[in-house]
Amino acid sequence: MSNFTQELNQPYVLSESNIQQFQKEGYVKLKDVFSVELLEYYGREITEKVIELNTMHLPMEERSTYQKAFLQIMNLWRDSEVVKEFVFGNRLAKIAADLLEVRGVRLYHDQALYKEPSGGITPWHADQYYWPLESEKTVTAWIPLQETPLEMGPLAFAAQSQQFSYGRELPISDESEAALQKALAEANYQHVIEPFDLGEVSFHYGWTFHNAGPNHTTNPRRVMTVIYMEEDMRLKAPSNDSQKADWETWCPGAKVGEIITTELNPVIYSSRGEN
Repeated sequence: MSNFTQELNQPYVLSESNIQQFQKEGYVKLKDVFSVELLEYYGREITEKVIELNTMHLPMEERSTYQKAFLQIMNLWRDSEVVKEFVFGNRLAKIAADLLEVRGVRLYHDQALYKEPSGGITPWHADQYYWPLESEKTVTAWIPLQETPLEMGPLAFAAQSQQFSYGRELPISDESEAALQKALAEANYQHVIEPFDLGEVSFHYGWTFHNAGPNHTTNPRRVMTVIYMEEDMRLKAPSNDSQKADWETWCPGAKVGEIITTELNPVIYSSRGEN
């Protein structure tokens, strides 16, 4: 146990306007979710694990657009008790449950997203393209481990686009970038691009379209994410190969039509007292 256990599990007080913004706009950014000291402590471990587990060693010019966007390391909680302590914290999970207005949330998975110096854009996409989940009650917490100015490529959102059905069949690619950039602009969805303070965390629905710019700085953009789903989320029959792969990888043993209760998908927070 670290000295930050209490902070990880202490409730964060959301305002009604925070919840309303999330549900209307499809995302919300919250200040001072974590202290600088906590992020430095867990950030060191997360970075060490990213370096240890990373398998992408191609020169930047030889990578695909997706590969240039970030180093992506999944389910770090299974490789580090320190990271597990962070991912299993009630504070973030309760925010997720409150924003979704559900009684509790399960872990879908975590992932570190490190955009290297000279790393490219993250093309327009919606995360839930990849997820074999039955409802929209999903949310990603995006947690920068340093201040993230515009030139570092912070996460940006198409406000209210969680209602936009066009492009939901597109994986992250050059094609999704071109098609969605045009379609979202024509539909007049506001593109919200803002820096992140250290300690600031964003939350967005699985169907909210988002992107990020390149990293023009000499430092990596270090970000940890935790993806939550309603605790009663059921598995749906996959509608693409990526969803089939996600089922096998992140929900092994789950059955179509049933609540996802695998050992990889524990309830992190529940008002039912299962936390």
